[in-house]
Amino acid sequence: MMKTTEQYQLSFHINAFNYSKCPLITDSEPSLINMFNWGLIRTWVKGEEKANELKINTLNAKCETIFEKPSFRSAIIKKRCLIPATGFFEWRHHEKKKYPYLIGLKNEPIFSFAGIWETWNNINTFSIITTEANSLMAQIHNTKLRMPIILRPEQEKIYLDKSIPKDDLAKLLKNHIEESEMSFHTISNLITSRT
Repeated sequence: MMKTTEQYQLSFHINAFNYSKCPLITDSEPSLINMFNWGLIRTWVKGEEKANELKINTLNAKCETIFEKPSFRSAIIKKRCLIPATGFFEWRHHEKKKYPYLIGLKNEPIFSFAGIWETWNNINTFSIITTEANSLMAQIHNTKLRMPIILRPEQEKIYLDKSIPKDDLAKLLKNHIEESEMSFHTISNLITSRT
């Protein structure tokens, strides 16, 4: 049975740029749900100003460069996590307007994004790993052409296993959810309303 480190308030919409605390499961405590701040800050970052600058660029980590970039290469080997979700939002741009979509999985009411984590000055932080959009996501997220890596249930334990060889880990990140397994529908623009 999973235990949580603190009370979690269910949220319908989490904006990455609020650097919110989100529930996740780390490789070091796989039976515990922890609350980490979105926006990875590495341990070697000096000062709060530099940390705040960095987290803007580390909400996501591209799988194509994650093993090389200094901000991510240690964490992908040593500090992996699962970020549970029931869905995620992306915006489709069409004729100077933006339309929000809710994306999920057809047969999994709860699923996990692949992520990495780090602790800076006793603050726990994370990034979601992204990849090139599949053809469905390319139609929806049609400006950046990216999507989060969603792991199948049977891949989650393997992803958290620190003994997995680097080459096998890289293959796992490429063998994720396909468009045929995904569901989507448009939603109201009020998703970003501040009322």
